[in-house]
Amino acid sequence: MPRLRMPKPKPIAAPTDRMHALVERYIAWMGVQNFSPDTLHSNRVCIGYFLDWCKERSIEDVTEVTRPVLERYQRALYYYRKKDGAPLTFRTQGTRLRFLKGWFRWLARQNYLLHNPASELLLPRLENRLPKYILSAEEAEQVIAQADIATPEGMRDRAILETFYSTGMRRLEVVGLKLYDIDADRGTVMIRQGKGKKDRHIPIGERALAWLDKYIREARPELLVTSDDGTVFLSSRGETMDRVYLTGLVRSYVRKAKIGKKGGCHLFRHTVATLMLENGADIRVIQEMLGHAKITTTELYTRVSINLLKQVYSATHPAAHLGPRNGPATARDAAAEAELMATLAEEEEDEDA
Repeated sequence: MPRLRMPKPKPIAAPTDRMHALVERYIAWMGVQNFSPDTLHSNRVCIGYFLDWCKERSIEDVTEVTRPVLERYQRALYYYRKKDGAPLTFRTQGTRLRFLKGWFRWLARQNYLLHNPASELLLPRLENRLPKYILSAEEAEQVIAQADIATPEGMRDRAILETFYSTGMRRLEVVGLKLYDIDADRGTVMIRQGKGKKDRHIPIGERALAWLDKYIREARPELLVTSDDGTVFLSSRGETMDRVYLTGLVRSYVRKAKIGKKGGCHLFRHTVATLMLENGADIRVIQEMLGHAKITTTELYTRVSINLLKQVYSATHPAAHLGPRNGPATARDAAAEAELMATLAEEEEDEDA
């Protein structure tokens, strides 16, 4: 019999310099430690920005990187301007520096460096901001109604929007949802390997289940063109949906609804948490629902939910209403309030005329 000659494997192209090689070793180490592919990608990209900056300044080895060099890079991030002239947010600056600190910590532990030059690098203080937009229940319904259910893609989109609104899932959790994760009998969804590689069960509403069932029976078979791996939401090419595409899809429906608000997948997540809190849900239930590792993350929505604060303010603050206050009032107060009420009445008559 003739000998079968196996083709020689193609050699892996070596990185162009030692710094890139060390980044790849670091990424490989993170993979062994079971970090998620997204974390690996983010580290490679963010550290890559620093390597590009170093190359422009002829810094070719990690031993040349000192704390003053890192502080210069931090200032460069602060003064950097994007194509539209906007600066990098402090959150973006902090993320790039945090990944860089992790790489240098690993370099020192692996004895590629005698000491860690990034150990005392201070990260920028982050703003404690609230979500810019929250949908009311009526606005959420208006956004969901924009999907055209006459087409397979439109029915899929309706099921996606219903799922977001019913569960508050992250976009990656929706993208990775499998058919066997939906338990219609129990009214639950199993989220596998969510953020932090944690599984969790969450409830899902009857209406969302009905739209999911309709989509799976009627529209999904028309989108399926390759072997079926059980992914619930498919692209028009029959593949798993891209998360960036999903964000653009949801954003387009929010814009189409003309409600004067902007946002994508996370807008529904904020909305679910806020509406549940305003309707009396315990904050720890919301924490479990959203999959937050820390209760402090969920406590953000106690500041977004204004209804309870308004109720207490209305019931306790003397100046909350135009009508008579409980308790004694001076003659001057009564006269001033009567004058104000008369002025308002005149303005209403003018508007009616």
